[in-house]
Amino acid sequence: MKNLHIIWGTGQVSVVLKDTPTSRKIIEALPIKSEAKIWGSELYFSTGVESELEEDARDVVEPGTVCFWVEGNSIAIPWGPTPISKDGECRLAAKVNIIGHVGSNPHILSNILEGSPIKVEAI
Repeated sequence: MKNLHIIWGTGQVSVVLKDTPTSRKIIEALPIKSEAKIWGSELYFSTGVESELEEDARDVVEPGTVCFWVEGNSIAIPWGPTPISKDGECRLAAKVNIIGHVGSNPHILSNILEGSPIKVEAI
């Protein structure tokens, strides 16, 4: 399975992908260019990829989990609580597919500004 870089104006982060049906679709769509959206302590951005919910989909994940939000055709990566979190958890707006994890400290994502250009490419 390939790994990815998510790149924005002032930085980048590596992503270690799991081998899942959704992650394979993401790889086929590379490179992806999008625009950052921020929701609490979560980065998300549109990919143009469509997928179905997978068996292990869930809505509460660990910081730095790389998720695919099926309803939004988007990658979502929380680094902390969202507006609907309870007790500091990373709770997403809906169940998501788990496609990987950030290879370093996910708090670097807090440096991304809403509307920043995002590029996703293979390492």
